[in-house]
Amino acid sequence: MELNPTPAIDWTGRTVLVTGAEGFIGSTLVDQLLERGARVRAFAHYKPYGEKGNLAHLLGDIELIAGDVRDPGRVMDAVADCDTVFHLAALIGIPYSYDSPGAYVQTNVNGTENIAEACRRHGVRRLVHTSTSEVYGTARTAPISEDHPLQPQSPYSASKIGADMMALSHWHAFELPVTVVRPFNTYGPRQSARAVIPAILAQLHAGVRELRLGSLTPTRDFTYAADTARGFLALADCDRALGQVVNLGSGQEIAIGDLARRLIEASGRDGVEITTDRERLRPSGSEVERLLSDNRRAREWAGWRPEVSLEEGLKHTSEWVAEHLHLFAPDRYQV
Repeated sequence: MELNPTPAIDWTGRTVLVTGAEGFIGSTLVDQLLERGARVRAFAHYKPYGEKGNLAHLLGDIELIAGDVRDPGRVMDAVADCDTVFHLAALIGIPYSYDSPGAYVQTNVNGTENIAEACRRHGVRRLVHTSTSEVYGTARTAPISEDHPLQPQSPYSASKIGADMMALSHWHAFELPVTVVRPFNTYGPRQSARAVIPAILAQLHAGVRELRLGSLTPTRDFTYAADTARGFLALADCDRALGQVVNLGSGQEIAIGDLARRLIEASGRDGVEITTDRERLRPSGSEVERLLSDNRRAREWAGWRPEVSLEEGLKHTSEWVAEHLHLFAPDRYQV
């Protein structure tokens, strides 16, 4: 039985900071905050060439702050006068973490400490920190609850475990009102080709006859980006989630090979052969073989549940990739 969720917050006029706002989840969250009347302050990584990416269509509606979460002074200024902070900024590519683990510690762990300290100093109403299902590693029990052991199977996941613990330490030590949101595999429009669904779709819409993938047997729990963003908003006003970790996942799993076949169907590209590309394989001890979310906390505490089916979400994502194929390099493995 589901509990009565916290009444929906009125975001009208609230100043909200979103770090990592130019990312595909971050920009989707910004869209939803603007729709609800929030005053959005978007913290995006500084680029000297001025590219605004996923925020380009919103420049007249947001306050854009260019910076780096590794810079405590810049973070402190960005957090000032904010009601709520959604911390999504992170280095996220798993393959690149094998090459540059130190950069992941600096951005994900030290960056999170900077955010948490700024929120503490400025007395924000709520910090929502973004985790990842990768911290669980291969499922020992399924579905995976928030009490599942944490397994650092890549430098990326290790850095996110450290970031989560840093955020939660500020709840225990300083009573910082923080919730750790742990999305499972989010997908949808605006996602880069480093992720499996756009990587597959970019190849398909480029007309390949041979679809190159990594391991086909791991299973993942996919959630559409708009649903994930709604989960962030719901948990930002859920007092029961203070000092807690909450999964955001669909509660359904699909093997990568089966996913590829669904995407071939969604893209209308019959006759494509699926092959394994060794360059795309993770080291054997680093591959997460199974992820399946237990989402009861999100459902019972915050009244959240996914609304977009995998079939519908894959269709929307396929259409978006086809329309934006110029953003991808289908013949190159992007880490």
